[in-house]
Amino acid sequence: MEHLPAVFGTLIPIAGIAWLALVIWLGVRQKEKEDFHRSEVLKKIAETPGDAAQKVLELMRQQDYQAQVRRREGMKLGGLITLAAGLGLGIFLFFIERDEPVWVVGLIPVLIGAALLGYAVFMSQKAELKENSKF
Repeated sequence: MEHLPAVFGTLIPIAGIAWLALVIWLGVRQKEKEDFHRSEVLKKIAETPGDAAQKVLELMRQQDYQAQVRRREGMKLGGLITLAAGLGLGIFLFFIERDEPVWVVGLIPVLIGAALLGYAVFMSQKAELKENSKF
């Protein structure tokens, strides 16, 4: 009975790592399935003549564009949250310790958030335009 905390202290991290590995593996399998079905649809489209193929291709392009927009908006939100957390941390540390400049630690998440926002606003749109010009 006295070794029970040590057993739980060992088993809980192992179970957490196993759970994480399972979740990642399932996510990769789901992505592989989606990619396989997408390639099968593209093969069938290539084999069928007519207007239907163009409509399906246009729908797939639209879905890709929407996914890019969602990804960019997620980066903007992540940048804003990280920026706000850095500002809050800096202000908190400033009021906790006024004699030493520990508030500077808050600049780390502020700069990370600014980089995320800068990429989402400026760079991802340029990459998106290059990718869309390939079609």
